[in-house]
Amino acid sequence: MSRITLAALAAGFGASVLAAAALAQAPAAPKNDYGDKASWLCWPGRDDACAIDNTATVVKADGSMTREAWAADPNAPVDCFYVYPTVSLDPGMLSDMTPNAEERRVVEQQLARFGAKCRLYAPMYRQFTLTALRAAVANGAAPGGPRPTTPYDDVRDAWNHYLAHENKGRGVVLIGHSQGSGMLTQLIAEEIDGKPAQKLLVSALLLGTNLPVEAGKDTGLFKSIPLCREATQTGCAVAYASFRDTVPPPANSRFGRPREPGSTMVTACVNPANLSGGPGELHAYLSAGAMIAADSGAPPAWVKDGPKVDTPFVSVPGLLSAQCASSGGFNYLSVHVNADPADPRTDDIAGDVVAGGVVQKDWGLHLIDANLAMGNLVDLVGAQSQAWLAKR
Repeated sequence: MSRITLAALAAGFGASVLAAAALAQAPAAPKNDYGDKASWLCWPGRDDACAIDNTATVVKADGSMTREAWAADPNAPVDCFYVYPTVSLDPGMLSDMTPNAEERRVVEQQLARFGAKCRLYAPMYRQFTLTALRAAVANGAAPGGPRPTTPYDDVRDAWNHYLAHENKGRGVVLIGHSQGSGMLTQLIAEEIDGKPAQKLLVSALLLGTNLPVEAGKDTGLFKSIPLCREATQTGCAVAYASFRDTVPPPANSRFGRPREPGSTMVTACVNPANLSGGPGELHAYLSAGAMIAADSGAPPAWVKDGPKVDTPFVSVPGLLSAQCASSGGFNYLSVHVNADPADPRTDDIAGDVVAGGVVQKDWGLHLIDANLAMGNLVDLVGAQSQAWLAKR
C-alpha cells in the first residue's frame, strides 16, 4: 500500500453516532444468531481470519534484520473478545453479516497476535459503515437504514452468547478500536461495571477512543473499573488515542476530549509502554507493506539499500516511543519517532490519514493505534492473565 487515503482505510474509524437522530424511529433489525459460527470472524480452533502468519522481521537501527517467529497458544488460559472498528465498505448505513476483505484484514492487524495469550472471539456485527462515514465527512449526511442501536444490539447479543455458552468462568480481555471501542465502552457501562460479569474481566483495551474519566482520577464513566497503572493490575482499562508529537491534536480533533457537550470529564490516556506514567518505548508491529515517504507516495525500503522485507509484519526496536500528553484541552498518546539520518533504517512510519494529498491532522495516527503498541499490549495481556489466574 503506497499511500493511506480516506478511500482505503486499513484500520478503520469510529462512526457510532452518525445520523442517529434521523434514524431513531426506524424499526429494530431482526436479531442475529450467534449460535451460528458463521456469525463470527474468529472462533477458537477454526481456520479463519485470525489463523494467519504473524511472522515479523525485526529491523534494528544498524540495518540488520532477523526473523521473529510467532505461534498461537491453543491452550491459552483466558479469552479475548474483540470488536473491530469502522471498516465495512458495504453500501448504506449498516453493514451486512458477510465478512469481506476489510473485516478479515483488520483482525490480521489488530487481533490475531493476541492469540499467543488468549483464545480469540470476534463477532461480526452490523456496524456503521465506512461508506456512511465517508458520506458524512463529505457533506454532513449519511445513507438511511435501520435504527442506530443495531450495532450495539449485535455486540451485546454476541457477548451474551459467549458468556452463556463459551466462557465457563474463564477470564476475558475485551479489545476494541474506534467504533469497536465505542461498542465495548457501552457494553462495559451497561453489562459489566458493578455487575456479576465484572469478576471475569481481566482488562479492557479500548483503543482509538475518548473514554471519559474525572480529571485527576482513574474512574469516571466506569464507576468501579479504573484505568490500568501496573502490569499485574486486573479488572482495569487501557484507553488512548495516538498523535505524532510533531502534530498534536488541532482544535477540531476527533480524539482527545469527550464528545458529550458540556462534559466536565476528560479523556483517559494510558500509555501501554509505561502504565505508571512517563515515556516508554513502543513495541510496534507494523504492516510490512504500509510504509510511505514523508514527501511522496513511493514506499521506501525499511533499510536504505537493504533487502526487501518478506514477512507480514515489521518490528523496529528503538524507533518509536510515547508518553501521554495534554495540549489545548486534549489528552492523547504522543508518539515520537527517534529518527537518526545517520543510520540506514527508515526514519518514518505510515499511519496518517491522507485525503487529496493532505494529512488530516484531526485523525492523528488513528489508523495504527493498535499496531503502534501491539507488542506492549500482548505482553500486558500475558502479565494480567497470570495475575488474574493467581487470584482465583
